[in-house]
Amino acid sequence: MSRFFAGSDTESETSSSEDEVAPVRAAPSAKAAAWSDSDDDDAKRVVKSEKEKRFDELSEIIKTSKNYRKIKDMANTLTAFENLTKAFEKAKRVIDKEGLPHFFIRHLAELEDFTAELWEDKDAKKAMSKNNAKGLTTLRQRLKKYNKDFENELKLYRENPDEYLAEDNEEKAAAAPVVKSPTVAKPAAAPKKEKTVKAPKAPADSDDSSEWPSSDEDSSSSEDEAFENPAHRFLKRTPAEEKQRKVKPAAKPKPVKQVKVEDDDQEWTEVSSGARPQERPKMFQKDQEITHEAVIKKLAEIIAVRGKKGTKRGEQVSLLEELRDIARDANLGAGLQVKIRFHIVSALCDYNPAVSSCMRPESWLQCLDAVEELLQLLRDNPTIKLSLDILEEQEIVMEEPYRLRGCIFSTAERMDDEFCRMLQACDAHSPDYVDRLKDERRICSIIESLAIYGESHGTTEEKCRTNLLRIKHLYYKFDKAANDGEKNTSIDKMNVLCRYIYVKDNTDRIRTQAILLHIYHLALHDLWFQARDLMLMSHLQDSVTHADVPTQICYNRCMVQLGLCAFRKGYIKDAHNCLLDIQSSGRAKELLAQGLLLQRQNERTAEQEKIEKRRQMPYHMHINLELLECVYLVSAMLLEIPYLAAHELDSKRRMISKNFHHVLRISERQPLIGPPESMREHVVQASKAMKRGEWKACRDFLINEKMNLKVWDLFTNSDLVRDMITLKIQEETLRTYLFTYSSIYTSLSMEILAEMFELPKATIHSIISKMIINEELMASLDEPTQSVVMHRTEPSRLQSIALQLSDKVGSLVENNERLMEIKQGNFNYQNKGGYDKDNQQRGNRQGGGYRRNDNQSGHWKNRRGGQGGGYQQKNY
Repeated sequence: MSRFFAGSDTESETSSSEDEVAPVRAAPSAKAAAWSDSDDDDAKRVVKSEKEKRFDELSEIIKTSKNYRKIKDMANTLTAFENLTKAFEKAKRVIDKEGLPHFFIRHLAELEDFTAELWEDKDAKKAMSKNNAKGLTTLRQRLKKYNKDFENELKLYRENPDEYLAEDNEEKAAAAPVVKSPTVAKPAAAPKKEKTVKAPKAPADSDDSSEWPSSDEDSSSSEDEAFENPAHRFLKRTPAEEKQRKVKPAAKPKPVKQVKVEDDDQEWTEVSSGARPQERPKMFQKDQEITHEAVIKKLAEIIAVRGKKGTKRGEQVSLLEELRDIARDANLGAGLQVKIRFHIVSALCDYNPAVSSCMRPESWLQCLDAVEELLQLLRDNPTIKLSLDILEEQEIVMEEPYRLRGCIFSTAERMDDEFCRMLQACDAHSPDYVDRLKDERRICSIIESLAIYGESHGTTEEKCRTNLLRIKHLYYKFDKAANDGEKNTSIDKMNVLCRYIYVKDNTDRIRTQAILLHIYHLALHDLWFQARDLMLMSHLQDSVTHADVPTQICYNRCMVQLGLCAFRKGYIKDAHNCLLDIQSSGRAKELLAQGLLLQRQNERTAEQEKIEKRRQMPYHMHINLELLECVYLVSAMLLEIPYLAAHELDSKRRMISKNFHHVLRISERQPLIGPPESMREHVVQASKAMKRGEWKACRDFLINEKMNLKVWDLFTNSDLVRDMITLKIQEETLRTYLFTYSSIYTSLSMEILAEMFELPKATIHSIISKMIINEELMASLDEPTQSVVMHRTEPSRLQSIALQLSDKVGSLVENNERLMEIKQGNFNYQNKGGYDKDNQQRGNRQGGGYRRNDNQSGHWKNRRGGQGGGYQQKNY
């Protein structure tokens, strides 16, 4: 009887000895029996310990995190990291007992390195979406905080990552899950007892006393055949067997290869896995004679492989240095030494293939040593002739006089450019920047030695290039001895170097840069008139737009320093004119090459951004931008506030500084104005106080402890600058007061004005006299009474508005009449000067009307009445 009919009517008949007949159970279908039995018996069960479960959960999360890292999905990487920390907390009890898993430490180290690398890649950060950028920032902060608990483990891993990898593989192999089935015994080295599956007990209401076969092999096999899934009969392997077949065995750690070194000592060296051991080529054979031809041939072989794929640049440098030592020990002459050292410097400069990157600090120190040794060789052997016109076939390196192809001046310029690039790559607020900046003393020493060598061996052009290098390292440094009147100061050195270039140089670029750097240095030491005259005589402001970008940057820095010099000397209008172009553009940081501004998309390509970064000035040569803006705003305030007071009702007044007006408008829009905090707010509050004629309040807003720390203490002679600003505030507040309140007073006593503004009477008298002469103030001076008598000629507010209205109506009538004549076709009465009829110009009313004359500068006059007195107003 088939097993599918177990529990049917026949089984119930066997128990007929009982009086009461048992109820008949319905037989299950063959399909249902097959599925249920396959789930219970045939499916292979995986027995896992708690350690395996927890470690598998951590491994799955780490695998998911790696997949997210491959596509740089930082938002999901952050989520995976959070899940990993939660799973680690769940496995805390197991980890305390079994120990910290190595794959977890390795994942933390890899994630930290990946985050740091992505954080440094600014191009990748810009291309990120908002969510990914936020996820990167959050992940970096949380990971840095989380890794503090595993500092020792991470340190050990970074010291020997291969050991961690090998131990991790051993852990995975040991932690492989044990697969058990009802019929298959567990494979093991030692014999173990087989587990048997007990048959389920019969239900209480059943009279069936038969049991399932447990140990009989034939019955178990027939049972499997009966209850297996019918679809599996047509497959080569069951799904369970296929799954077990796909499980890969744990990877065994690769043995470390050892390479035998062909030396007399017969030593062994370890080679890391994956790297093919390469034998270092021997320079010469043991018995080979070291001659000029052999060294030159070997040098040509080394140079021939430079730049090729697979060539190690560091190995090239070491080979050249070894060849230099061999040639020196063989006493092959200074010519060959110079030739090899030129190639060493060139190889060090070409160490980094990327143009935007700089040397490593070790290579940089090697380069400095090589240039110093090369220059010392050239000075010790004056018979060596260097020139770029000498071909390699024409070189003479075996006997004196030596003739070699090369240029030590170009080498020094390349070294100086590399120094500037290294400073650009360093963080300005880190100790690395200070360490690199200390090398400037060695560079200046090299350039001084080069100048001495160039006196006897250099051409005129090379001497000018050397002088320009010396100027570039001198022009931005303030020499305190120069202000004390001592001799042989930096100003004297600059005069000598620049005058030689002015006379001898034939290229416009070197001479232009020398002029600009000379002006910068003079302005830095408050020699305003010399710097201004040199700028005006050079006429660079007319041709600088056609110059290259570095020269334009130099010009911008020069104009800014001129403006600061004029401000320190008290020439407010000149200072404002010098700073106007830089500050009005709103791009002072970019124009001075002190950083890049954030641009809108597609406005600057990645290549253009790299070029701009290479043009940036090193941090120690920067000009303080906040100081620059403060000087500009204070200069604009001292010019603009009196002008606004004089032309309050003038509809056609011009703006001296648009930037200053913009700052004032922003302040006026604020609903609540509190105490000033920033530098701009201090200037705005000082301007409002000056409008009211309160010079002390204006001074206190500009000169206080906060402003001293931010701005004024940055000047060399800060006390003199503060005194100058106070004096200018007193004078311009006096002018503003007279413009604002002159219509109220009949006369003003100069003694009272001197007491109010704390100025000498002579200064008060001088200011008022200038205002009367320039027709800015309608008044006269009464010498006996020492008072100012006001003339009642200024119109009232209503009269001023009426004058403006009449002016606009007159221009409207003119325009209407011109339009009518154009429609009628009457062009006979038009000429170059406008419309003329009956020998009377429109707008000129002789019966006491008004007259308007426009001059070339855009100023205007209004006259009422005749010559016996009236109203006259001029704008300057």
